[in-house]
Order: sequence, then structure tokens, then C-alpha cells
Amino acid sequence: QVQLVESGGGLVQPGGSLRLSCAASGRTFSTYAMAWFRQPPGKEREFVAGLRWSAGQTYYADSVRGRFTISRDNAKNTVYLQMNSLKPEDTAVYYCAADQIHTMIFATGIHGYDYWGRGTQVTGSS
Repeated sequence: QVQLVESGGGLVQPGGSLRLSCAASGRTFSTYAMAWFRQPPGKEREFVAGLRWSAGQTYYADSVRGRFTISRDNAKNTVYLQMNSLKPEDTAVYYCAADQIHTMIFATGIHGYDYWGRGTQVTGSS
């Protein structure tokens, strides 16, 4: 059974940084896609960043490209989201997601992932 546990959320001032972690267990993730999604208050869940675990190829939403970086640590089975230059509009619950890679096109929709963590709150103060 795949388990994903997020950590690292918190309150941050505009322009600040946070690093989120997603500890993954229950599988060998070399054939998996891993992703971060977020759900702002009153809005739908949206794709933020993703990577193919084995190849390390990364993908980003336009709204975070250049500010956020997704990475993984194979030894720790952990995926990270380094968030820099945070803005108030980055306020959301951030979720880690995982699923086996099925297609050449990287999945950026919520229906592309079977496994989800419970989320961690990131709040940008002003």
C-alpha cells in the first residue's frame, strides 16, 4: 500500500521560502510519477509541479515556474518542493500525489493520480 506523508508547511511572509517534503513508502517508485498539487481556499485542486522518479524529468505550472523546484532523494524515498519568492496567492493546502507512469504525456490532472497524501497548509501572510 502506497503511503505519502507531507510535511514542512507553515506561515511565511511574502518573498520568503519553504521546503515541503513528501515521504513515500510501500512501493519501489522508479516507475512512478510524483507530483505536488495545491488547493487554495474555495478553489479547485491544481497541479503545481511533478517529476518522473527514474528519469528525474520535471514539470511545472506556469504560475510557479522559476520560483519552485521539485526534486527527489532516492535513498530517503522523499520528494521535495522548494518554494521561493512566495506570494500571498500561493496560500493553499499542498498535496503530494503518486501513480505509475502510463503514458508519455505527464499527468497534470488530479485524475492521473491514485495515491494522495493528506496535505500540508502553506499560508502566505501579508
